[in-house]
Amino acid sequence: MPDSSQDDAQLIGKIRHLKHSAQSGAAPAGAAAGVDLSEPAPARPVGPDIPKFNIKPPAKPARPRKRHRFLVFTFMLLVVSPIVLVAYYLWTQAADQYASRVAFSVRTEEQSSAIELLGGITELSGSSSSDTDILFAYLSSQELVSRVDQRVDLRTVWSRINIEQDPIFAFDPEGTIEDLQEHWERKISIIYDSSTGLIDLEVLAFDPQDALRVAQAILDECTAMINSLSRIAQEDSIRFTREELASAVERLKTARRALTQFRNRTQIVDPSIDTQNQMGLLVTLQQQLAEALIDHDLLQDTTRENDPRITQAKRRIEVIEGRISSERGNLGLGVDGESGEAFANLVGEYEGLIVDREFAEAAYVAALAAHDLALAEVRKQSRYLAAHVKPTLAERAQFPKRELILALSAVFCFFTWSILCLVYYSLRDRS
Repeated sequence: MPDSSQDDAQLIGKIRHLKHSAQSGAAPAGAAAGVDLSEPAPARPVGPDIPKFNIKPPAKPARPRKRHRFLVFTFMLLVVSPIVLVAYYLWTQAADQYASRVAFSVRTEEQSSAIELLGGITELSGSSSSDTDILFAYLSSQELVSRVDQRVDLRTVWSRINIEQDPIFAFDPEGTIEDLQEHWERKISIIYDSSTGLIDLEVLAFDPQDALRVAQAILDECTAMINSLSRIAQEDSIRFTREELASAVERLKTARRALTQFRNRTQIVDPSIDTQNQMGLLVTLQQQLAEALIDHDLLQDTTRENDPRITQAKRRIEVIEGRISSERGNLGLGVDGESGEAFANLVGEYEGLIVDREFAEAAYVAALAAHDLALAEVRKQSRYLAAHVKPTLAERAQFPKRELILALSAVFCFFTWSILCLVYYSLRDRS
C-alpha cells in the first residue's frame, strides 16, 4: 500500500513537469529519456486494496457554546457571589471583637520531710496530668458556663451588638443555657498541651473590659475547682486513718471503763500487789508456826504434862494454823486439797482486764501513728492552679480576622466549583 501511493505521487509529478515543459517550449524530460508521451499512461488499477481518503473541510473558528456560558454562570453563582456576600458582611455588619488571653497549669508541690532532707532525697514541683485533664474537660462544661454567667452575665456581654446587625457573632439574650454553652465554644478558644500540662485560653467579647472580666472569672472558677479537688483528695487520704483512730479510742475507753468498774466493785487497786502482801503474810505465819511447834516439842521434853506453858504453846499453834487456813482461803489456795476461788477469780478477772487495756492502748498508738503519718503526707502534697499569664486587656480589635475568613471562603468556593465542573465533564464524556 505505501509503494502504490509513492508511485502515484511520482506519476503526478512527472505529468506536471511535462505540462510545464510544453508550455515553455522545452523538450519534455520524458522524451529525452526515451519515453513515448503520445501514448496514454496506463490506467491505475482500482480495487478493494486501494484505500480511499475522505478529507474533511478545515475546522471553523471556535465560538462560545451553551456549556461555556453555563460554566461562567456557575462560577459567578458559586464563587464570585459568595465572596462578595462574605466581604460585604465582614466589612459592614460584623462587629469588632477584643481578645483577652490567660494561660495556667495545675501544679503539685512536693515538700520533703526532715528525714528525707537528711537523706538527700528531695521532691520538686511538677504538674499533675490527671488534674489538668479534669480541668480541660471542666472548661467546656455547662457548670462552668453557668457559674461564669452568674458572675459576669455572659448574656449581656455577648449581646451588646444587636443580633439583627450581626447574627453570626452576636448572641441572642433570649437563648437557653444550651445555646449559651454552644456560643461559649465559639467565643472561648482552649489550647491544651498534654506534654507540658499548659492550658491557654482566648476569650472574645465586643468590649475589652468585658473580655478581661470573663477571663478573670474563668480563672477564679478554675482555681476554686482545683482547690475543691485538693480538699477532696486530702479528705480521702485521711478518712480511713481517722475512722481507725476513732475505733481505737472507743476501744481504749471501754477497756479503761471496765477496769475502773472492777476496782470500784472489789475495792482493790491492784490484786497482784495484794497477792504479794498476803503471800508474804502467809510465809511469816508458817515461820511462826514452825517456831511454835519447836517450842511445844521442847516443853514436852523438859516439863511435866500439866505445865501451863504446854497448854499455851498448843493454843498458840492452833491460832497460827487458823490464821494460815484463813489466809490460804483468801488466796484461793484451799485447805487440805480443796481449792478456793475467791481471790483467784479476782486476780484472773483483773488480768483479763489488763490484757484488754494493753491491747487497746497498743491499737490506739498504732492508729494514732498512722493518722499522723497520713496528715504529714497530705501536708507534703499541695495542689494549686498556677497562672503564668494573667488575663490581658486588649487595646485594639483583632477579631474577626476578615482577610483570613475571606481567603478561606474564596478557596472553599473555588474548589467546590472546580469539583462540580470536573464531575459535570466526567458525566458528559460518559454519555
